[in-house]
Amino acid sequence: MSTVAVDIGGSSIKVLALNDQGAPVTETLSQPTPVPAAPVEVFALIRDMADTLPPHRRVSVGFPGIVKNGVAQNAPNLGDELWRGVELNERLTHLLQRPVRAVNDADLQGLGVVRGKGVELVVTLGTGMGAALFTEGVLVPNLELGHHPLRDGHTYEDLVRDSELKRLGPVEWTARVVNAIEQLEPIFNYDTLHLGGGNVRHIQAELPENVRIFSLTEALRGALKLWDGA
Repeated sequence: MSTVAVDIGGSSIKVLALNDQGAPVTETLSQPTPVPAAPVEVFALIRDMADTLPPHRRVSVGFPGIVKNGVAQNAPNLGDELWRGVELNERLTHLLQRPVRAVNDADLQGLGVVRGKGVELVVTLGTGMGAALFTEGVLVPNLELGHHPLRDGHTYEDLVRDSELKRLGPVEWTARVVNAIEQLEPIFNYDTLHLGGGNVRHIQAELPENVRIFSLTEALRGALKLWDGA
């Protein structure tokens, strides 16, 4: 019986089934995020996608916003007014008829990629920008770094989000990503920066030695870590 990892994004929703060693037992399935991205429609899509997977005993959900004790606090790229206060764990457990644990999406992915050595920062580049911070493998939850100011009144997310990549093209967008990295290093003094998300493939620059690229499949192994000790 596998664990299903769900990645809710502003543009798409992805699901993947993993065995107990963290190896995929299915291809990653992807569907466009409903518009508007109301909870009922998003949850129904997750149910329909999960129903196509092999038998599974539990579900881990990465959600694009702050999540406290399984409850959404915001969702900047889905619509705060739709999601604030939504009980993700409770509603999805009822709908899917399996235990569900939901956390911030970057936190979930970070659990899958960090090595547990020193200070590790995880940044995801997609519809927006996600971030997670770990010290000796211990998560500092709900960092939401993307919404902090970077330059001229604009946040990190304002400058490196997907819409800016499409507007500027990969070369100028890459320059912004490199600038963001240069700003983050002296703030966090990280040992490793793990860089992922759907748009990392568009980076056209050599990155520092302590910056590594990770894949979604690797990141979604964090779905298992949510259940450590369970």
